[in-house]
Amino acid sequence: MKILVVGGGGREHATIKSLVGEGRQLFCAPGNAGIANLATCVDIKTNDIEGIVKFATEEKMDLVVVSQDEPLVLGMVDALQEAGIRAFGPNKNAAIIEGSKAFSKDLMKKYNIPTATYEKFTDSKTAIEYVEQQNTYPIVIKASGLALGKGVIIAQNFDEAKEAIIEMIDGGKFGKSGNEIVIEEFLTGIEVSVLAFTDGHCVRPMISSKDHKRAHDNDEGLNTGGMGVIAPNPAYTTQVEKQAYEKILIPTIKAMNSEGRTFKGVLYYGLMITDKGPKVIEYNCRLGDPEAQVCLTLLKTDLLTIMNAVIDEKLSEIEVKNEEGAAIIVMMCSGGYPESYEKGKEIIGLDENGQNANFEYVFHSGTVKKDGKYYSNGGRVLGFVSKGKDVKEAQDKVYSNIDKVSFEKSFYRNDIGGKR
Repeated sequence: MKILVVGGGGREHATIKSLVGEGRQLFCAPGNAGIANLATCVDIKTNDIEGIVKFATEEKMDLVVVSQDEPLVLGMVDALQEAGIRAFGPNKNAAIIEGSKAFSKDLMKKYNIPTATYEKFTDSKTAIEYVEQQNTYPIVIKASGLALGKGVIIAQNFDEAKEAIIEMIDGGKFGKSGNEIVIEEFLTGIEVSVLAFTDGHCVRPMISSKDHKRAHDNDEGLNTGGMGVIAPNPAYTTQVEKQAYEKILIPTIKAMNSEGRTFKGVLYYGLMITDKGPKVIEYNCRLGDPEAQVCLTLLKTDLLTIMNAVIDEKLSEIEVKNEEGAAIIVMMCSGGYPESYEKGKEIIGLDENGQNANFEYVFHSGTVKKDGKYYSNGGRVLGFVSKGKDVKEAQDKVYSNIDKVSFEKSFYRNDIGGKR
């Protein structure tokens, strides 16, 4: 069986690792140096729909897994299906749940799915007037479109809110993604990430997790694509899980069906556990990164079996089982990330397969390999995963070994999973 995964980061590395199996020939476009040890990497950009369809057709792929937001929102799954190629991921009209925050907020409002109060704007003057009227801080300013996880500003006062609005709408800080913005109330509580497989009818959640977005310890610094994750999330109790399933997970799938936008794939629910119960912060139309690296590490059910069940709308016929215990991932990043940073730094401490025996697994997010050596090639470079009977044991394992791998100006957070 020939399988192509579209993407080139840590999420795709984890996906490829979970798909390894007898009789399976794996490909990744474009992939990275770590992925290359498990799959054949193909030099095609993730948003090159024509190129991916052409390659998948010529190479007679049995399955294409589209795992990144941009190609999903652009309609890559639709194009593959039209070419007669089996594909995993939501269609374009369903991927809008991530592609437009304005759409997702309107969906939740229409179907009474718990979320923060909000308003939408395309004019900066009107948006600024709205913030003045609210006069409540912090307040959240979001670019409606895709912005690589960086299109959210939590303004602490009026001046910060005004600056964010002008930069997005008038200054084009996030390109077309910021032409429309959403301004919403700031929710307080504990964040939970829930990644769930769905075939448009049945919902099978993976283990809960907690992402750490800020670049530095004590949740300081700028927002990033994710500096580390623990799973399970201790705040996601059985009671909270039941509330979320009944009031958010299932209602969202039903709402999308009612809108003629049946969602098939992985739906990411970013939740805030407030004193009034769980509320939706955001949706993503694919596996989170780096949440996928810990959730897939703890997944017992064969990933390919799940993907086929989703495509064939037979998810209700299988169980999605997770391992007992916990897992953690800590991201090692290039100095300066998430702003400007240097690439091409030699990584010390990896074996020829890009691994280190002190960890459950080392997932590559931004690496290249030259003359048998690994080098940094991105902002987030490596993700170190450890497992344990609980989060504390997993945390102790990863931090007692992480300094055995390094590169010039690399850094990581010391408090993923809480202060030690």
